[in-house]
Amino acid sequence: MTAKPGVLFDVDGTLVDTTYLHTVAWWEALRQFNHDVPMAEIHRGIGMGGDKLVTAVAGGEVEQRHGDELRDRWLEEYEPLRGEVRPLAGATELVRLLKDRGFRVALASSGKPAHTDQAVELLGIGDLVDAVTTSEETDASKPEPSIPERALEKAGGTSAIMVGDSTFDVEAARRMGAPCVAVLTGGFGVDELLGAGAVLVAADPRELLAANWDRLASAEAPPER
Repeated sequence: MTAKPGVLFDVDGTLVDTTYLHTVAWWEALRQFNHDVPMAEIHRGIGMGGDKLVTAVAGGEVEQRHGDELRDRWLEEYEPLRGEVRPLAGATELVRLLKDRGFRVALASSGKPAHTDQAVELLGIGDLVDAVTTSEETDASKPEPSIPERALEKAGGTSAIMVGDSTFDVEAARRMGAPCVAVLTGGFGVDELLGAGAVLVAADPRELLAANWDRLASAEAPPER
């Protein structure tokens, strides 16, 4: 019997509702360094790692001058918001469903370990996931494929399907040769996610409970660009 592929979940914006909390924290951090970046622009960078976000939203010069300080300030600004984090509808049930159906399940997060640990606890999935990977385990964050590749390696799989909420997740999956299912809970649009190569776009994890996961897991990854 052929082993089923792994299912690699992004965490922020996919399993827990944190995208806009991170947006606010980055907005405040940037303001404190006199960089007034509209929240809409910051949101467009949520999903990539913090090592890339400053350059993406404020430019290379700001990254060079204040990058590490901004990342430290973002952590400080996000800390009091952590009490507002909530699981997304159907997230826990989806992880349990896939585990029960024999898939290896791993978390492929670009977030900090403490934030991912909080998500695991809120979701109550500590006994369901085969591996957890965070930003601390690689120097290259999404859309580079290092994080999902590491998650698959830790889970003991050889192939996978990614589940994420941003074009960065879809791109990371494409670069590792895996299909990606996307949800709209991170604020990216249907056309954006399909255009990036997602094989399916759902409103939220709850909608994915009825998906044909055997068919999705055998889908082809989007072609190289």
